[in-house]
Amino acid sequence: MLPEQTKSGAITAVPIRPGVSVLSILRHLNYKIWFALAEFVDNAVQSYLSNKERLEALHGPAFRLKVNINVENTAPSRIIVRDNAAGIAQRDFPRAFRPAAVPPDRSGLSEFGMGMKSAACWFAPCWSVRTKALGEAVERMVRFDVAKIVRDQLEELEIDEMPSMPSAHFTEITLDDPYHLPASRTVGKIKDHLTDIYRVYVREGILELRLNSDPLEYMPPRILVAPYVRKPDNGSKEWRRDIRFDLGGGLSAHGFAGLMDPMNTNRSGFALFRRGRLIEGSGDEGYRPPFIFGQPGNFRWRRLFGELHIEGFEVSHTKDGFRWDENEQPFLELLREELDADELPLLRQADMYRVQATRNELAEAAQKAITRAVETMKATLPEALPSVASMQPVETPETPLQPEPSTLATRELPISFRDQKWLLRIELTSDPAQGDWLAVSDQPAQKDGVQVLEIRLSLAHPFMVSFAETDPEDVEALLRVAAGLALSEKLARGAGVKLAGTIRRNLNELLREALAKP
Repeated sequence: MLPEQTKSGAITAVPIRPGVSVLSILRHLNYKIWFALAEFVDNAVQSYLSNKERLEALHGPAFRLKVNINVENTAPSRIIVRDNAAGIAQRDFPRAFRPAAVPPDRSGLSEFGMGMKSAACWFAPCWSVRTKALGEAVERMVRFDVAKIVRDQLEELEIDEMPSMPSAHFTEITLDDPYHLPASRTVGKIKDHLTDIYRVYVREGILELRLNSDPLEYMPPRILVAPYVRKPDNGSKEWRRDIRFDLGGGLSAHGFAGLMDPMNTNRSGFALFRRGRLIEGSGDEGYRPPFIFGQPGNFRWRRLFGELHIEGFEVSHTKDGFRWDENEQPFLELLREELDADELPLLRQADMYRVQATRNELAEAAQKAITRAVETMKATLPEALPSVASMQPVETPETPLQPEPSTLATRELPISFRDQKWLLRIELTSDPAQGDWLAVSDQPAQKDGVQVLEIRLSLAHPFMVSFAETDPEDVEALLRVAAGLALSEKLARGAGVKLAGTIRRNLNELLREALAKP
């Protein structure tokens, strides 16, 4: 179906059927705001790539694609996306505005025929497109009122035309009164994600992308330069390596992986690209499969990063994820082999390498930690302290701790101290019925003179659930604190301190009632 034309060749209307009824459903798509905005940028990039020779013939080889996204929060609110690509040509109008009209060439960034329509309808009830195609003598505008289109079952939309210079070229999309208007605190996150999504085009000088007039430029993390921890005498090396492997069947991956210096949880993980455009792993949502990265929060999780360009895989229609089918596990197995090859074992180095934090890093972490902790205590201690303070003092129990079916791990540690033999029994449990964070039993000396100290730490306690439920390093740190407290309690009792268990009992109560808030 072609656009309606007058005798002079002017377009008066563009067909939008079949598929009009789907327009009202598009606002319920599971988009993230940066991927919805990326649909408009994709069209601009593809227009530039398809018309690069014509644009450079007109402007010279220094011509650059420019895309500006402006968010206007004042009433009437709107989002405007404007580019200086080649515009929408007359021959492309039927496909550009009809839902699910697949383009003839699907090898670029525009492959499903839904990008602009789905993103615009997700964003706003009313939107318009004003465009001027390179080489054509008119500028055209199409307006979408989704509710009216669906209600009246419109089969075509009117097109406004006005004369323009043939050398002019642009597209401007205006989203009026958007459902999803970014708040000021969200704009920074959108910048981070869009910068990552188009980092390849920006880095290659193809694209100048701006959000609210701010240029988006990708700054790569610094690569760790250090000796291999298992062979420290072999000198320093750069912990970055190229990655390339083939899965067969037209599926392959190439790129690089490296270790960041310093660690940065928000920037770690892999960024996965297809056709130069990021699909997974933008912003603080790096691609971190547990098969490669292990548990969240460990050193590998915070230091390993990279870029991988994936060939041959299909993507979701919103272009925010790969359709792995049964191929993700083979992909991960080949990737892990590459990452831990003996010539540069990135995973082993990430796991074992430690560095003393700089004063600035320590200060930043200290400020964040003390602010969060003080705010929590401000909100919870006034109510919790009176009840804890009114409790009667208690002594350390001497009876053995009762066995539990929810025990996760146990270890025994015999030690000698002041010509006495001690046996420390350390246990981690997941029993939610154990109300205490730390339970202790300081038993009288056995017949052989061995003094037994039992220490039980609950991973089901609200404090552990909030801060260290599954991360081995966090659990280890708090287990050491707990063991130190239990040993201090035993030593105090041995020195004649009465009711030595009171401090631990009070700590258990405070951790549950006041300090477990994340």
